[in-house]
Amino acid sequence: MINVYLAPLNNTHISTHLMIKKLAFYSMLIAVISLMTQCTGNNTKKNSGLSSNSLLQKWEGPYNGVPPFDKVKADEFKPALEAAMGENREEIAKLVDNKETPSFQNTIEGLEKTGTTLKRVIALYGIWKSNLSTPQMDSIQEEMEPRLAAFSDSIIQNTALFKKIETVYNDSAKKNLNPEQQRLLERYYKSFVLAGAKLDADSKAKVADINKKLAGLFTTFSKHQLADEGDKFLEITNEKDLDGLPDDFKAAAKDAAAAKGKKDSWAISNTRSSVAPFITYCNNRDMREKAWRMFINRGDNGDANDNNATITEILQLRAQRALLLGYPTHAHWRLADKMAKTPENAMALLESVWTPAVLKVKEEVSDMQKLADKEGAKIKIEAWDYRYYAEKVRKEKYDINQEEVKQYMQLEKLREGMFYVAGELFNMQFTQVSDAPVYHPDIRVFKVTDKTSGELIGMWYFDPYARKGKRSGAWMNAYRDQEKLNGNITTIVSNNCNFIKGKDGEPVLISFDDATTLFHEFGHALHGLSSRVTYPTLSGTNVATDYVEFPSQLLQRWLTTPEVLNKFALHYKTGEPLPQALIDKIHNSSKFNKGFETVEAVASALVDMKIHLAGNVKINPDSFERATLESIGMPSEIVMRHRLPQFGHIFSDDGYSAGYYSYLWSDVLSADAYSAFTEAGGPYDKAVAKRLVDHVFSVGGTVDEAEGYKAFRGREPNSDALMKSRGFPIPVKK
Repeated sequence: MINVYLAPLNNTHISTHLMIKKLAFYSMLIAVISLMTQCTGNNTKKNSGLSSNSLLQKWEGPYNGVPPFDKVKADEFKPALEAAMGENREEIAKLVDNKETPSFQNTIEGLEKTGTTLKRVIALYGIWKSNLSTPQMDSIQEEMEPRLAAFSDSIIQNTALFKKIETVYNDSAKKNLNPEQQRLLERYYKSFVLAGAKLDADSKAKVADINKKLAGLFTTFSKHQLADEGDKFLEITNEKDLDGLPDDFKAAAKDAAAAKGKKDSWAISNTRSSVAPFITYCNNRDMREKAWRMFINRGDNGDANDNNATITEILQLRAQRALLLGYPTHAHWRLADKMAKTPENAMALLESVWTPAVLKVKEEVSDMQKLADKEGAKIKIEAWDYRYYAEKVRKEKYDINQEEVKQYMQLEKLREGMFYVAGELFNMQFTQVSDAPVYHPDIRVFKVTDKTSGELIGMWYFDPYARKGKRSGAWMNAYRDQEKLNGNITTIVSNNCNFIKGKDGEPVLISFDDATTLFHEFGHALHGLSSRVTYPTLSGTNVATDYVEFPSQLLQRWLTTPEVLNKFALHYKTGEPLPQALIDKIHNSSKFNKGFETVEAVASALVDMKIHLAGNVKINPDSFERATLESIGMPSEIVMRHRLPQFGHIFSDDGYSAGYYSYLWSDVLSADAYSAFTEAGGPYDKAVAKRLVDHVFSVGGTVDEAEGYKAFRGREPNSDALMKSRGFPIPVKK
């Protein structure tokens, strides 16, 4: 059910998610309304006039069927969703009416086989919302999201259905099921219970009403955020104000202004991928501040797109729902089925990293202030100065210029580098194809096969460029999950980014941070492509949110391996590989600015957790944010990576609410796991790679996440490798 992933420590990631994106408030309905899952089975359409609706058709064509992107029309979504929900409702009713004694086969497997039409429709619906947003799609979402929530609740709260699940769960015969079946049964039972299946009728009705209201509020929040990112921009009319910025950035800003009908101007879009490089290189301090304020105030301008009132409503409804479900706070409810188990465990990790990270920030600021003083700037380092002076310090300390590195970071060559890693570690081969429809001309499609046998593994869609109607950031989608229940169903995944498209024939150059993001998202794709399970609910990335970022954060570490840098980091003009001297500088500076990166992310996680531990209190988001940051000692030179009014991870759905800590939790695992390679034969050690595939990437949710990790690593994880990788002191073990 997870379809969006974002890695908060890299500069192109946005304030949305990866995590579970949209419809996540009813994600407990695992197989019935999985966001992106398997798409096979019969297709009954009893509604007259719907036979030509492309969204309701079985996916035909090569590669076990592909989405009919070339046929989809926005006005088909509402009738298709209505028809698909009707079909699914009939399937559930038939399952409930079955007079046979409930069993794993007729109940749990029966549920796994329902909703195939709805899954196809929702897969396409999610793609259009994220990549091709229009006012028409906004209207469709506003109407259909609450209805989808109500539909989900009608199934979760189906007493007769839950009794069947409960009967199977309590039957001693379940010990005869294989481990994957036992895991699936447990997932169904606990998910239904967590969603309120055991509540009395009055409480169920209240929960359903809350879910319906939340669905509308989530849509409103996302609509406001997208509007602020798409409509607001900084117009620059004097080219001198662009002094210090690289030529390719200025050219892109010129094109952006022209697209907005602005002549003789440059436009800085209100997205991280545009603002971050601007405030890193622009020499005009006033312009840096304007761009910074525009960006950090998304959703917080007191206008029609202000999100503060929406957040207050969301928090109150979440608190009320948690109490109805038997939990003291929303945070306790959300973590009940996660690796961390309790908010206290998550907070303990965050706080253990917070203090050394803040100390590191003080060192970083001191270095920057000294440099500013030496230059005669006569300023105190502020938040809009941090990236600018950090880059200057990087050059002075490590003699490394990120713009120089960027000349070797060609998007297409790095894509080839990702394919190389996939081949070496996962035995996968990627081949571009032209016989699969796409929803935009920029998208390319690759079939993925086993290098040895040639067997089809799945499909990978690559959507790399920014455009109007596409939300900012980078993420991974699964259009169809791998499974074996209905045959050998192969997965379809995508990676979506927001790089600025260059002129025809010119290579797209990206920053080293962007390259890290690229590898991160590809790690999610490989997690989905590696899946080898029977049941779609347990397939691929359908794991706990504080574990799902582990494979992706691990995979991004292969970017800096010599095999990738030497073969694929090639100068865009000369074709020469990245010089060893520059590679050495990259490695030597790998711990640079880790205080900043850690503080801005952990601050977001701490505020997320604290605001969801506050209970049923009416909260003013701005006041709460300020007071909380002051209480934890937030350095004045940094703001949260995601301020509350634009914190889409936690307010555009329930997916990562009280869960932003997941990135740090997962990075403990990724740092520790990479040590398994370095302690053995190196990053491409075949034996360690096989253990990784066997116990992490291929098993999906079929095993307990902690047990799966232990099977790979041979022990419990520890945080020493993480602290070392960030240049923080390793705590003394008592």
